[in-house]
Amino acid sequence: MNLQGKKVAVLVEQKYEDLELWYPAVRLQEAGAEVVLVGPKAGETYPSKHGYPAKTDKSVLDVTAADFDGVVVPGGFSPDHMRREPKFRELVRESVEAGKPVAAICHGPWMLCSAKVLQGRRATSFFSIREDMENAGAEWVDEAVVVDGPVITSRTPADLVPFTVAFMKALAG
Repeated sequence: MNLQGKKVAVLVEQKYEDLELWYPAVRLQEAGAEVVLVGPKAGETYPSKHGYPAKTDKSVLDVTAADFDGVVVPGGFSPDHMRREPKFRELVRESVEAGKPVAAICHGPWMLCSAKVLQGRRATSFFSIREDMENAGAEWVDEAVVVDGPVITSRTPADLVPFTVAFMKALAG
């Protein structure tokens, strides 16, 4: 799949799930997309759950949905930190409203809850945040990957292949 000319924001905060950030990021780069790690501060290093560092390219304070063709929200504990910053929520909400693919895996859908983009959508996640998603208006289902409009969700690292393929297909148009 050729994703030349596509620019993707991969959101980063402390305690992200390693594979849920790096697997999509590498696959997107292999396909020719420009991957931009976006965190609270530009040039900062954020540790994963397992200690692997991710250094941000841009601050969420300095970007908008118009800067990207899509957004990836890794899981782990990072979404709980991300959703505390209004600009992260705004980036996700504006991307979904613009019809740009936004992919969230595992605990990543917490960001979708906080961005208020799940009302009336089918979605999935790690099972422990099912009630949060239902309270945000989603119809929660237990499937490897769910695509509902621009919103793409998956459950766990075991779903990374179909998750990433679905996001890449949506990004390619």
